Amino acid sequence: MPDSRPLPLRRLPIAAARGVRGVLTDIDDTLTTGGAITPDALQALRSLRAAGLAVIAITGRPMGWSEAFARDWPIDAIVAENGAVSLFRNGEELRVEYAQDAATRTANAQRLRAAAKRVLREVPGTVLAPDSAGRVTDIAIDHSEFAQLEASRIEQVLRVMHDEGMNASVSSIHINGWYGSHDKLSGARWIVRRLYARDIASEWSHWVYVGDSTNDQLMFEHFPLSVGVANLMRFEAQLHTWPAYLTQQERGAGFAELAGQLLEARRTG
Repeated sequence: MPDSRPLPLRRLPIAAARGVRGVLTDIDDTLTTGGAITPDALQALRSLRAAGLAVIAITGRPMGWSEAFARDWPIDAIVAENGAVSLFRNGEELRVEYAQDAATRTANAQRLRAAAKRVLREVPGTVLAPDSAGRVTDIAIDHSEFAQLEASRIEQVLRVMHDEGMNASVSSIHINGWYGSHDKLSGARWIVRRLYARDIASEWSHWVYVGDSTNDQLMFEHFPLSVGVANLMRFEAQLHTWPAYLTQQERGAGFAELAGQLLEARRTG
């Protein structure tokens, strides 16, 4: 999408909303509020699925953290660790699949541990994210979930990660670093192909992506129907690529606002 500021969500054309086949959503501070999913957001997920729309969460959260939500939430799948792991139900079974093979994950594990130690050693005030025990393919430094890290320290962490040859991104709560070419976009393409045998690149305009942070900009760029929840404006100074639309409400209430508009368009179609 262009770098221009987003339009209010109410300006989303009804015809475009009617053509939506699925919703891809970030989790933290997009679907959740204060670390938990609120009743309005949970009902929005149920209503979207009941209307026949695919609903997939794409997150930087770890595989271990995501397992319970992949089982319990009314969604089709979670793609965790920024495109590295997919979790989806197959009947009563929860399937976990990886973008990297076992040999690659094993080889990267030592590099990840070494990179984490270097960040903690070289950047004052840094701590690993509390969910680190559930991570398989990346490391995460807490900057806003339980710890507070100022902007200059976040930049230092990114420099160390890049110096270690890692890809890195900043979410609303964590700084994630990993080895490999995967990202949220490749994860979206992978899971749509895996679950529905379709190429999302041939139908960008039939999917909505909704997010809240700088690490959602790649998705904003590719999805014509990209949406930011209102708390995205927290990162106004750091954004170079904006979503097409912005909700009035923040976090889970913003997600529910989006769901309501999509569903209303289908009812009036």
